[in-house]
Amino acid sequence: MPFCKHFFNFANTIIKIFHDISGVSNIAMEKKKIIVLGAGMVGKAIAIDFSKKHDVWAADIDQQSLDYLSANYPIKTVGANLMEEEGIHALVADFDLVVSAVPGFMGYDVLKSVIDAGKNIVDISFMPEDFMALNALAAKKGVTAITDCGIAPGMPNLIAGHHNELMEIEDFKYYVGGLPMVKVYPFYYKAPFSPIDVVEEYIRPARFVEKGKQMTKPAMSEPEMIFFDHVGTLEAFYTDGLRSLLTNMAHIPNMKEKTLRYPGHIQLVQALKTAGFLDKDPIVVNNTSIRPIDFTSKVLIRDWQLGPEEREFTVLRIELKGTQDGRLRSIVYELYDVYDEQEKLSSMARTTGFTATANAELILNGKFGGKGVFPLELVGMDFDCFDFIMNYLKDRKVVFQIKEIQ
Repeated sequence: MPFCKHFFNFANTIIKIFHDISGVSNIAMEKKKIIVLGAGMVGKAIAIDFSKKHDVWAADIDQQSLDYLSANYPIKTVGANLMEEEGIHALVADFDLVVSAVPGFMGYDVLKSVIDAGKNIVDISFMPEDFMALNALAAKKGVTAITDCGIAPGMPNLIAGHHNELMEIEDFKYYVGGLPMVKVYPFYYKAPFSPIDVVEEYIRPARFVEKGKQMTKPAMSEPEMIFFDHVGTLEAFYTDGLRSLLTNMAHIPNMKEKTLRYPGHIQLVQALKTAGFLDKDPIVVNNTSIRPIDFTSKVLIRDWQLGPEEREFTVLRIELKGTQDGRLRSIVYELYDVYDEQEKLSSMARTTGFTATANAELILNGKFGGKGVFPLELVGMDFDCFDFIMNYLKDRKVVFQIKEIQ
């Protein structure tokens, strides 16, 4: 059994004993004061979900997004430039919990500032940096930080951590995509989260594990066609979605993650990349220095921006194979989720945002209180935490279909 299993089994036992003695798990949940940093598509969903039960504030530089929340929900708002690190300490000082829903390029600095302020945080930003570098700071400050806390990365990590305690996993892979219901030429795509993060996903080298060896390939490589119920055939290709699993589940000999798009989309993006439109080295245009990726992102954001009531869906398939109690098991988790017409929330906002609020409730309820930085594979090792999150999502109609392949 890997060392991490022994360690977390011991840690979970201690936590459960503490809960039994203190009665923490039986205390009715009191109303908490929460601030959501970022009022974009996902941040909005998080704030709305919280507002049904807590005192919620939303912070963003976009006043229009804040006005929408304050006008339609019992949510207080504050205009703030979240790129100004020195202001974050004061901003979060009076809150019980912080949720960071900022774009990936801002994620690490915001996470570090909140941890330094001594506040518990749930983070959904798809940051390029290694957030585990902040583990020592979080432990020193007595902070619980749950990171990469979305639909993916996030739920595949939780499921991997859970089954890691049940079986010896030999093969783990997942496929995920958020796509518009209506395909529009030429890209057949709309970004259900920050379009800037999507562009970064297409240029960041993809890491995976094959026969126990970590390997790297260019993003968008090794495309394959895969059929999904409700959707049809989609194209899957490598992106760098395994992240913390590469370290915390390093004993699993085969792991990979692929992103899903409508066939035809990725060929256009590869053409842009080949032509240099995604380069980060500046070029001079009319005596002005500009990075091609910044120009391209601005143009694509205009084309890829998901409309406020545009229907879209999320599709996720997670496959695990391994040995449990001497027998081979092959387990598949599948999710198909669509735009919520009543709440007017995108599927990607719902599935990502509700995963974040579920984990926030774990912290607020005292069900998870480790000090440090915790991606969801570590949270999923606690069976009670796993069940809580799955049931929380189910209550919000985010339902995984689970089947075993014989």
